[in-house]
Amino acid sequence: MGSKCLENFLKEGLDDLKNKGLYNEIESLESPNAPIIKINGKELINLSSNNYLGFATNEKMMEADKKAIDKYGVGAGAVRTINGTLDIHDKLEKKIAEFKGAGAAIAFQSGFNCNAGAIQAIMNKNDAILSDELNHASIIDGCKLSKAKIIRVKHSDMDDLRKKAKEAKESGQYGKIMVITDGVFSMDGDIAKLPEIVEIAEEYDLITYVDDAHGEGVLGKGKGIVHHFGLEGRVDLEIGTLSKALGVVGGCVTGTKDLIDWLKVRARPFLFSTSLTPGAAAAVLEALNILTESSEVVDKLWENGDYLKKGLNKLGFNIGKSETPITPCIIGDEKTAQKFSARLREEGVYAKSIVYPTVPLGTARVRNMPTSTHTKEMLDKALKIYGKVGKELGVIK
Repeated sequence: MGSKCLENFLKEGLDDLKNKGLYNEIESLESPNAPIIKINGKELINLSSNNYLGFATNEKMMEADKKAIDKYGVGAGAVRTINGTLDIHDKLEKKIAEFKGAGAAIAFQSGFNCNAGAIQAIMNKNDAILSDELNHASIIDGCKLSKAKIIRVKHSDMDDLRKKAKEAKESGQYGKIMVITDGVFSMDGDIAKLPEIVEIAEEYDLITYVDDAHGEGVLGKGKGIVHHFGLEGRVDLEIGTLSKALGVVGGCVTGTKDLIDWLKVRARPFLFSTSLTPGAAAAVLEALNILTESSEVVDKLWENGDYLKKGLNKLGFNIGKSETPITPCIIGDEKTAQKFSARLREEGVYAKSIVYPTVPLGTARVRNMPTSTHTKEMLDKALKIYGKVGKELGVIK
């Protein structure tokens, strides 16, 4: 018998989530995470994947992965700082830095680990962090781990950022001050006002930190938000993920050589976790080669994103202020959003509902993620189903 108090806590908590429409059912795919997926034997048009460029099933990348396994085995066998650094890890970090136009790069086991490691390696209890109120959970957790003073900034509100930066600087009570933001906000699809953020940071000597998880492989012909805005050399830490547009797993931080050398001896997830598998490193290397050679897949992603966005908008859905292929259908009520997602699935579209705590209460939505590998026929079919279900549930007229 386990603990009775734990048993009661879990039962009450789960029942409460289910009653409020906040419980998330996790389904297992019986196929690759492609434009068409199979769940419980049923084929569905997939609009929930982060596999923006279709790289998770790219044949060249799969072949590179297999060759690396044949050469190195399935794992690195140790943490990077003992003897888990393979030459393929060095090649990957050199390629990332070259691709991003940065002085150096460090690869982590996940994007979450980047934020958990990099923030606390730089900031401490004597410092302050200006953090956008809609920043990703991994940023929030990284800030908490640093023990720095967290100052919430209204979402993409440059007047509020400037006011709070000025107050923090003039107070004289902080050693270092960092401004931290997502590059692309994953629940709404809007882009950070990075040029204005950098200007304010330079005025008040703030450390600039951008988490470009959803901009990597999407913005700036695939090179990310810093390249998109032409801000190379003016952002201190640029964080990327290797698991979304790049289709594999892992994360990276780019910056100056001194910054990366510091993270390699002070970022705890890097120090205390086994390194990326050699197959993953090889696959990401091939992804970067593909993006270096051509922007074709990135261009196709944007074409499909614009097509779906226009279709949903024409149907009358509230798609918010998305500036990227990420396109939410904002519904509001949590239970209605859950029902909307379930009905889409019954009709042949897989698009998950997003509810609290991922988004604020009362802003539940279904988030759509078209990829470069969707066809117009797939998107047209999905739009037809959206129209049918939306009218049926009173989400649109």
